[in-house]
Amino acid sequence: RAIVGLGLVVAGVIKGATGLGYSSCALPFLVYAVGLKTAIALVLLPAMATNIAVALGNGHLNETCRTFARLYMAMLPGIALGLWLLAQVDSDIAVRVLGVSIMAYVMFTLTRPQMILPPRLSQALQIPVGLTNGLLTGLTGSQVMPMVPYFLAHDLAPARIIQAINLGVLMASAALAAGLATSGVADGRVLGASVIAIGPALIGVEMGRRLQTHIPAALLKKAILFILAIAGLGLMLR
Repeated sequence: RAIVGLGLVVAGVIKGATGLGYSSCALPFLVYAVGLKTAIALVLLPAMATNIAVALGNGHLNETCRTFARLYMAMLPGIALGLWLLAQVDSDIAVRVLGVSIMAYVMFTLTRPQMILPPRLSQALQIPVGLTNGLLTGLTGSQVMPMVPYFLAHDLAPARIIQAINLGVLMASAALAAGLATSGVADGRVLGASVIAIGPALIGVEMGRRLQTHIPAALLKKAILFILAIAGLGLMLR
């Protein structure tokens, strides 16, 4: 329980200080304590709580939904397929895929290649990106790849990009919660624990916001990505 609580708080601190994805930060810690399937269910509600305000609060909700509707809708069958695979494959394989996904996220965030998608290619990639992101979400619980690189490759204001990413994460979390509840993985006990986990997550977010004022953001982000890289490598080598 101590490891689970620490993982929830630490992920909140990371989210509050740097804006990095809550689920991707929490899952490496929780997998070691409770296994992948329980960890995915446990982080659902805290992840949704940390993303609701960002996704809904900057006044461009309708426009963002219209612009990226095909991507968001494509995530749904992808999540269904990912959940089916999660039930079929060996859990060690899913854990290793999570490790690869986290490592890819770390490498992308560190290098942050400067690329802008032309409008026609942006439209063409929405369904493949949504399906792939949904597949990885259902299989691993991590909701950032390849959605985050896709949105960052758009010539949009930073607030719009953050909203688009967080809206996608929020929708994926809701669909994942429904799928896990239907399959029986997220039973009443696990969902109750997920509700309780919202508290540590929000405490961590507030701690992260305060920490941000005392430590240079660039240094803090690199340190956190280094820790995530070690965690992701550990999952890959399990």
